Amino acid sequence: MTRHSMPQVSTCDLCDLFKADDSDAFRVLPPGFASFGAMRAFAGRVSTVKCFEDNTLVKEALDQPGEGRVLVVDGGGSLRRALVGGNLAAAAVANGWVGLVVDGCVRDVAELADTELGIRALGVVPLPTIKRGEGQRDVAVHIRGVRVRSGEWLYADDDGIVVSASAIHAA
Repeated sequence: MTRHSMPQVSTCDLCDLFKADDSDAFRVLPPGFASFGAMRAFAGRVSTVKCFEDNTLVKEALDQPGEGRVLVVDGGGSLRRALVGGNLAAAAVANGWVGLVVDGCVRDVAELADTELGIRALGVVPLPTIKRGEGQRDVAVHIRGVRVRSGEWLYADDDGIVVSASAIHAA
């Protein structure tokens, strides 16, 4: 049984295809994200969360059906508290998410490595968040200076992460 199968598309091939595009419909996230999940390449429609050192809305999102989507978390680049750990990654898999991109930190690295999920984050820190119920869902976010909106498509592999206004995996 294949979980949310999607043809794998190379981010390098996509960049070759869109290298002259200046419409802002195709964007590349800057380097600096490390891979933590068992899936090294993943792609899906984007859903977003904007939060800072409070993962209440991240948990809320991952507890809902993912339907093959990728959750992009604008954690403000904080390296002080982990926004995703083993429990949330397990919930993501159970609920049909294919990937997480976290502009912030994760924890429980050994558990994440065994999780059938694509996970990219800036780093690792063992300290969890403080739950204040703050943040926003499905709003435009800026990840390392690059705009990402819910409904767009994200493609990630060992070469990087790209975002497109529309699906291009059949290209």
